[in-house]
Amino acid sequence: MSDHDQSLWLKTCREHVEDRPLSGDLTVDLAVIGGGYTGCSAALTAAQAGASVCLLEAQGIGHGGSGRNVGLANAGLWLPPEDIRAHLGKRAGDRLIDLLAAAPADVFDLIERHGIDCDPVRNGTLHCAHSASGLQDLQRRHAQLSATGAPVKLLPADQATQRTGSAAFHGALFDPRAGTIHPLGYVRGLARAAAEAGARIVTQCPVQSMKYDNGQWVLKTPHGSVRAKSVIQATNAYHQGLQDTAPDYVPVYYFQFFTAPLSDNLRASILPGGEGCWDTGLVMTSFRMDAEGRLIIGGMGDLGQAGRAVHAAWCRRKLAELFPQLADQPLTEGWHGRIAMTSDHIPKITQIGPNALSAHGYSGRGIGPGTVFGRLMAESLLQDDPSLLPVPAVPEYRESWTALRRAYFETGATLMHLIKARF
Repeated sequence: MSDHDQSLWLKTCREHVEDRPLSGDLTVDLAVIGGGYTGCSAALTAAQAGASVCLLEAQGIGHGGSGRNVGLANAGLWLPPEDIRAHLGKRAGDRLIDLLAAAPADVFDLIERHGIDCDPVRNGTLHCAHSASGLQDLQRRHAQLSATGAPVKLLPADQATQRTGSAAFHGALFDPRAGTIHPLGYVRGLARAAAEAGARIVTQCPVQSMKYDNGQWVLKTPHGSVRAKSVIQATNAYHQGLQDTAPDYVPVYYFQFFTAPLSDNLRASILPGGEGCWDTGLVMTSFRMDAEGRLIIGGMGDLGQAGRAVHAAWCRRKLAELFPQLADQPLTEGWHGRIAMTSDHIPKITQIGPNALSAHGYSGRGIGPGTVFGRLMAESLLQDDPSLLPVPAVPEYRESWTALRRAYFETGATLMHLIKARF
């Protein structure tokens, strides 16, 4: 049994997608490679616009990061607004800030419009200060976000305790625009909506080669070929094959464990408002409740490596540290996902050929940005208007020392969790 099979989301997902296997040759307006948030959002957008669409997924819908993440539908990126402007310039930075500020509203609107069964709770998120320096970081973020008109609120320690049920935090930044979802349910719901709009969804069908021939892209798979005027590659951190168009990023792993459904008394004492949370720690911790009252707690680390036992031991100790009333709650199952991290923490769109775009690098913020990027990439290609893209496309993007930096992040997370699990 693989790690992915242990995912709470896989065990509890109620959304299903109609899969139409590929056999022979197919010609469409738009071919989408990858069945995550970006790919499914693009397929839905294009199909609703009347374009013929084929989405090709090597595994199952949501098999990658989209079906493994925490499920926090946040506004914006990890970076505060001034940092985004510093990287992109004021005009492009302001456009991205405004688009992603509205991303949670886009997500929850799609959920409502298409009846997606994904346990949406739009009660906001809490970015929790794990230390005095963490609170200073939140103060800086609060000032910058408030200057953009974001309705965020900086909570003192006593209010953070009241909202989280934990006395471990020095304060918290509350963002009422955001919320929590069942992440796999959401992405499968997008794919189901795309299929209902006319898109052909093909799973277990890896793209083996892709070339531009006589004004069309030809995508070959084990089950047939797809010819398309335009292509969106939305493989992010789960790209396989197609080395010529492989996205360049630093892989960072994030794991989660969960409790059994809590009793009513325990459930009432933890996150009574239903917010999703993460902290300001360098090696981040997240926690949230699901619809059945399970507490889900996670942190950086790869459960597929030698550090699994260390990460699991840390997780049990962290749960008791945050919520002493849960000290006897077992955490017996866990899973992890892979994040595509860029050096500047800003997603990239690359022009991989004529009428062909690739997006990657959400750096752990896939739900809102992936939804927005997929929609706007589809609109840009269908209307032949690059100005519609959320960030300008670049001819190529390269990261340096990716293997070394991946080892650095994993080693750092393992050592931090080892130290904190023992002391």
